[in-house]
Amino acid sequence: MPENDTPSSELEAADSAAPQTVTAADFAPLDQTPKGQPWWVWAGMGALVLAALFVVFVLPGIVEDYERPLERRVDTLSASTPETSRAATTDTGVSPFLEAQRSRDRKAAQDVLAELLEKQSALDTLGAADWAETDYRAAVDAATRGDEFYRTQEFALAQESYQQGLAALTAIESSLPAVLEQRLIAGEQALTARDRASALAAFELAAAIEVALIDEEAMVPVPSPSRAEIGLGRAEVLDELNELIEQAARSREAGEQVELLERAVALDPYSDEADSLLTQAQARLLEQRFAAAMSQGYERLQAGAPDAAIERFEAAAALGVKTDEALAAIDQTTTELINAEINALLTAAQAAERNEQWDSAVSEYEAIVALDPNLPAVNAALDYAGKRAQLDALLIAALDAPERFTEPAVFEETRDVYFTGRAIEEPGPRLISQLDTLQGLLESSQIPVSIRFISDGLTDVSLLRIGELGTFEATRVDLKPGRYAAVGRREGFREVREEFTVGFGLTPAVVIVRCDEPISAALGR
Repeated sequence: MPENDTPSSELEAADSAAPQTVTAADFAPLDQTPKGQPWWVWAGMGALVLAALFVVFVLPGIVEDYERPLERRVDTLSASTPETSRAATTDTGVSPFLEAQRSRDRKAAQDVLAELLEKQSALDTLGAADWAETDYRAAVDAATRGDEFYRTQEFALAQESYQQGLAALTAIESSLPAVLEQRLIAGEQALTARDRASALAAFELAAAIEVALIDEEAMVPVPSPSRAEIGLGRAEVLDELNELIEQAARSREAGEQVELLERAVALDPYSDEADSLLTQAQARLLEQRFAAAMSQGYERLQAGAPDAAIERFEAAAALGVKTDEALAAIDQTTTELINAEINALLTAAQAAERNEQWDSAVSEYEAIVALDPNLPAVNAALDYAGKRAQLDALLIAALDAPERFTEPAVFEETRDVYFTGRAIEEPGPRLISQLDTLQGLLESSQIPVSIRFISDGLTDVSLLRIGELGTFEATRVDLKPGRYAAVGRREGFREVREEFTVGFGLTPAVVIVRCDEPISAALGR
């Protein structure tokens, strides 16, 4: 091995380029320019691409061709001859076995260094030197010690130091899920504080870490859209969202507030603040509409339009705000309507009673009971009016057919009706007139009237319900007022029937009953 080898590591360059001071805000939201992505994100992405190309296409050849990072390896098996080997052994005093061991250790150190450089490049893209300063500095220090050992050809110790640096970087990489969560929390806090720049910085780093975790065989599951993507979108519209919220706060109109906050929620559906403010504005708007509807209802009620008032109260109840109050107003108005209708019906019923129009009175009282069945006075009035209507109907029927009084059963029934009417304490003029007329009819129905019958002495005459009169030319029979029928029969002659009424101004002067039409003459017609 030439003695002028100068071991070096890319970690040294990265170490010297890394920031030397770190504040306590390692995990606070990062600043960025107002427009586009921060410069370090683009620089990091470019470095990551170059590093990937270097690792895939260049580094394997370097590791194979160089013993140390900047010294080409000598292929002792193909390029050396026994003579040169012996000469080298003689010159250096190192046996081929020891030289082979040292070459093996040198390659092992170079392999670890290559892996370390690859991991360093990936973490540099994520700015690990800023948010993991202590661990990152430990990795650089270990790699630097490895370089020192490499320069003195202590390759085993170099490998060990490189391995320590690799372990430190691996630990940083393993902490990426925790760092992601911290950045997401920082971004949410920045959104709450309405700090757009800090929110963008935090979510941009979180998004980069999410991509890295996906590349690392899905170390953590990432939904789509991810929390970082959602946060970025919210941060980008944060200024516009804040302006809408401020406009709503300045507005005095609940309707305008709702419109502005609906736009805010549509702009950022994840904003709890906008959603809460919208809910409050909607509640205020509903309360205003409720108050307006109730006021309109009471105005219509005072104007004597209860039906229109109920419509407004129902509209207020449909808003879902203070429903009990609206329903109470509806019940009160409905009760007033019912009471007004009951009063009108009661007035009509009482007028019908005074006029002794009992059927009409019954109809009015029944209508009242249909509206409110729990009115004892009305129920009692309905019962009385029903009985008076029944009495009136019986009186009318009796007065319309006084001839039936000759029947004992009809007479007794009619007399009971008469005494029932007389028992009423305060009869009206109509009832008194009916009872007086009925009294006269009942009395006259029991006074016989002499009725004169004329026949031909050949016809056998009989009075239905009275008896046989026999044959005669002229006779008289005393009959009580009523309806009668006289039947005449004579052998060979057609039977005759004469119906007549006694009394009630219908008494006939004479009743003629005789069969004078031969049956043969009747059949010949």
